[in-house]
Amino acid sequence: MSFPLFIAKRYLFTKTSSNAINIITIIASFGVIVGSFALFIILSGFSGLKTFNYSFLDFSDPDIKITPTKGKSFLFDAKTKQVLDGNSSIEVISKVIEERVFLEYKDKNEIAYIKGVDDNYSKITQIDSSLSQGTWLQRDFKNTAVIGRGISNKLSLGILNYGAPLTINLPKPGTGFINPRNPFYKLETQIVGIYMGTEEFESKFVFVDFKDASELLRFQENEITGLELKLKNSEKVDLVAENLQEKLGSDFKIQTKEQLNEVLYKVINTENFVSYLIFTLIVIIALFNVIGAIIMMIIDKKQNLKTLLSLGASIKEIKKIFVLQGFLLTLFGMCIGLFLAIILVFLQKKFELFMIVPDLAYPVEFRFSNLFVVILTITVLGYLAAKIASSRISEEFIEK
Repeated sequence: MSFPLFIAKRYLFTKTSSNAINIITIIASFGVIVGSFALFIILSGFSGLKTFNYSFLDFSDPDIKITPTKGKSFLFDAKTKQVLDGNSSIEVISKVIEERVFLEYKDKNEIAYIKGVDDNYSKITQIDSSLSQGTWLQRDFKNTAVIGRGISNKLSLGILNYGAPLTINLPKPGTGFINPRNPFYKLETQIVGIYMGTEEFESKFVFVDFKDASELLRFQENEITGLELKLKNSEKVDLVAENLQEKLGSDFKIQTKEQLNEVLYKVINTENFVSYLIFTLIVIIALFNVIGAIIMMIIDKKQNLKTLLSLGASIKEIKKIFVLQGFLLTLFGMCIGLFLAIILVFLQKKFELFMIVPDLAYPVEFRFSNLFVVILTITVLGYLAAKIASSRISEEFIEK
C-alpha cells in the first residue's frame, strides 16, 4: 500500500477532534449516496419506460417495411420476390394494402386507414396478442374486420354488432363527372376484434382480409401498397435494410422500425438524456459537500501536514493524500447508493411496489450499461471534486 493511500484511509475512517468536520463528512457521504441512488433509479426507470413503449411497436410495426417511392402501389413481381426469397435473414414476408378511408357506423363517422393483410401478417407483428376483445380476422367468413380501441370508442362500436355493419367508404378515383349519389366504393364489415396499442395506432387502422381490401380498391392481381418483413435476427435490421435497398434500387423505400417511428425514438432518447443531465447536476451539487469536507479536513490536519513535510513528504504526495481521501469518500458513498438502488429495482420488478395505475406497475429495467454510466459519472466527478479541494495545498499554506 502506498504512503498517500495509507494516510488517506486513516483520515477517512478516523474521527477528528472537531465534531463539525465529522458532521460535514457524514453529510457529504449522504449526498453522494442519495445522488448515485437517484441517478441509477432514474436511468433504470427510463430504460423500463423505453422497453415498455417499444413493446407497443411490436404490435404495430414490422422489422422492415417496403413501400414504393412513387405512387401508392406497385406490382409484387417475380424479380422483387426473388430478391426477398434470396435473403436468408428474412423469416416471414407479408403483403399489405393500406389506404385512407371514411368509416360510417349508424349516425357516426370517422376517418381512418384500411389495412388489408394476408395470413402471414400475424407472424410479422404481435397484433393478435394485443386484442382486448374478440379474435383476429376470421378467414372462414367474408368481410370481417378488427378495429382499434380508439376507433371503437369514437364510433361506439363493439364486436359482433349484428344490428348494423361498419361501412368502409373509399372515394372513387379519377377525374371528370362523379355521380354524387354514389361517390364511394363501399365495404360493409362485421367487427370481430378490438386491438390495443399506442393512442395513435388505436385510432388509425381497420384491419380486413387482403382480398377484401384488394376488391375495395379495385387492385389488379399482385398489386399491393407495401411489404412487411420479419427478420430472423432483428439486431441485423440496419444491415439487411441497406442490402435490400441496394438490390431493389431507388424505386422502393426501405424503412426499419426505428425509421418508421423516428419521432418517438428521438423523444424517448432525448428525455432520457435530459434526465441524466439534470440528475448529474444534482450529483455535482452534492459533491460540493465533498469539496467542503476535504477543505475542512486539510485545515484541521494542518499541523500533521507540517510533520509530514518535515519527514520528507513532497507537496505532490500530500495533495495526493486528500485526492485519494475525497475519491474514497465518493467511492464508498456511490457503492452504498448503487447497492440500495439495485435492491429497489429488483423489488419493483418482483413485487410491483409503485404503480402508475391500479393494474400497471411502473416499469423498471436493470441494465449493466446504466450501472457503468453511474459508476463512470460519480467516479469522474468525485475525483475532480477531490482534485479541486486539494489544489489549495502549497508549502506556503502548510508553513503558515
